[in-house]
Amino acid sequence: MIKSVESSPLYLVITLDVEEEGLFSGSYPASGAGVTNVHELQRLEFIPREFGFPLTLLATYPVAQDTAAREVLISWREKHGAEIGVHLHPWNTPPFRDLPQPEPIPTAQLPFDLLEAKLGSLVQCLTETFGPAPRSFRMGRFDWSTDLLKILPRFGLKVDSSMVPLTYKGEGPKNFLAPPDPFWLETPGSPEPRLLEAPVTMVPVWAASARAWHRLAALMPANLAEALLSRFRFVGAAGIHPAWFPRLSMRLAVRLHQHRGGRVLTLFLHSSELLPGGSPDFPDAAAVDRLVARLRDFLAWLVKQGPVTGVTLSGLPDLLEATP
Repeated sequence: MIKSVESSPLYLVITLDVEEEGLFSGSYPASGAGVTNVHELQRLEFIPREFGFPLTLLATYPVAQDTAAREVLISWREKHGAEIGVHLHPWNTPPFRDLPQPEPIPTAQLPFDLLEAKLGSLVQCLTETFGPAPRSFRMGRFDWSTDLLKILPRFGLKVDSSMVPLTYKGEGPKNFLAPPDPFWLETPGSPEPRLLEAPVTMVPVWAASARAWHRLAALMPANLAEALLSRFRFVGAAGIHPAWFPRLSMRLAVRLHQHRGGRVLTLFLHSSELLPGGSPDFPDAAAVDRLVARLRDFLAWLVKQGPVTGVTLSGLPDLLEATP
């Protein structure tokens, strides 16, 4: 029997990928994409106002370059204690270079010096725009690579949230079996500070099913293995992300995660999902309203179950080092 959420405290991190429009249509231009969706963040003001939870706003380069969007993020930080972090979209972050592949080019296939330069450019832009220097990071499309994660501390970044357990993203097979709770990424012999990984919260409904699914995929050709791993979240996973899961699944994910010893819930949402028509899944205002209502209902349920403390991504490393 799954124990009550009341039995031990939880920490909740609410992250938002604050980005330009057009991504869900498959368009990846280097410039010109709109960022009007950033104004829709007002739909989430009930979170700090009613529940006292801070948001972590992970911003792309086009957002940081837009005057009106910048003002929205600064207001969130000043009025609601939001954190502003890094969300790298390589296709629209300078410097640019002619490459043979069409966008979006997988992170692992980008020339490493170019990827490093783009990361540095975005960190510098966000530091100059918002100050202080950002401390949290998420790779666009959750397309992380081991080499990318290794260099994040070099740019002052303390915590990454690019892994989505039980999906084929980033380094697919590795990503699939990522733990659902934050963990330290160790690089033996590296002079850089260690990096905390805070995966978005996804758990298998049946504890042993994920490894069994992974073993089955390992027996298949690469294309079939990717297809199999990509579909697991639709048949065997529960998560707390309101754009991906219904209410019952969100609640089940909390109970399963805590029952298995989890301490941190990391929720994500895209800013463009708050704009009617900004995502195929939310084509009109009514659909967006239902999305926001699902999130509000989940948070109201969560705080009723037991102690829940809101924390930003960059607050996690000190928090986890200070608690047993």
